[in-house]
Order: sequence, then structure tokens, then C-alpha cells
Amino acid sequence: MMTNTKGKVESTKDKLVGGVKETVGKVTSNEELELKGKIQSKKGDLEGKATEAGDKANDLKEDIAGNINDTIDHNKQNK
Repeated sequence: MMTNTKGKVESTKDKLVGGVKETVGKVTSNEELELKGKIQSKKGDLEGKATEAGDKANDLKEDIAGNINDTIDHNKQNK
């Protein structure tokens, strides 16, 4: 869980810093800085989506394990 929180913070940071770089690049006509900002922002966006997918996979794994344990407990009670 801690890793996912760290991933969320990192992705948010990359999106924000990238957006600032992109804006500064536009204002100063610095195409290289603007491009670096776009890349960093997109990286943050993709990292955020990957973290969300990981969270959903973990939730699904926990649900499946819970269902299996419930089934095992139910079968033990019926013996």
C-alpha cells in the first residue's frame, strides 16, 4: 500500500512539474523546455494510470482470496 501512495505522489509531482515546465517553455519560446514538460506531464499521467491499475488488481486479488476463504469455511462447517 505504501508503494502505491508513493507512486501516486510521484505521478502527481511529475504532472505538476511537467505542466509548469511546459507553460514556462511556451511563455519563453523555449521549445525544448516545453517538450520536456509535455513528456514529464505525460509520464506522470501514465504512472498514475499504472498505479490505479495496480490498486484495482490488488483489490481484485483480495476479493478472490476472501471468496475462496469463505467457501473453505462454509465447506468445513457443512462437514
